[in-house]
Amino acid sequence: MSANEDQEMELEALRSIYEGDESFRELSPVSFQYRIGENGDPKAFLIEISWTETYPQTPPIISMNAFFNNNISSAVKQSILAKLQEAVAANLGTAMTYTLFEYAKDNKDQFMENHNPINSTTTISNIISIETPNTAPSSKKKDKKEQLSKAQKRKLADKTDHKGELPRGWNWVDVVKVFKQNWL
Repeated sequence: MSANEDQEMELEALRSIYEGDESFRELSPVSFQYRIGENGDPKAFLIEISWTETYPQTPPIISMNAFFNNNISSAVKQSILAKLQEAVAANLGTAMTYTLFEYAKDNKDQFMENHNPINSTTTISNIISIETPNTAPSSKKKDKKEQLSKAQKRKLADKTDHKGELPRGWNWVDVVKVFKQNWL
């Protein structure tokens, strides 16, 4: 079988296996994401697998660069990717996307044993609280409104109706005048 036929068969299998699974997401016919762990689980992570043109004879591209994984340290990510690459080497030449997702699900606790969640909310709140005193004095200044003279106000009032809107057709071109100039 050719690589494209293998990919088509695996794509059909993945669609049927993960139909209705909220953790699985097909980004494109050759790129997939799977969330390992439940929503709200601090040890949950997201794996993205993208097939190359010659997949499964060549290894897929495995990534953990999704925004979902921002609370995981880079050392833990590298550890997970290294273990997944070992599984790729063992399954090279066969359809392995399902196998990799299941391997990650089965070994989630082992993968995340050294995981200490990076608490980004405290660092953001610290940054905000540090910057707040600096921005407070500038907020005291109020922008001055443009001052109009009585004549300018009167002219503006004459152009608009009682609601402050310009009358319908105020910027229309005199069609008859234009046609006279162009056709005569």
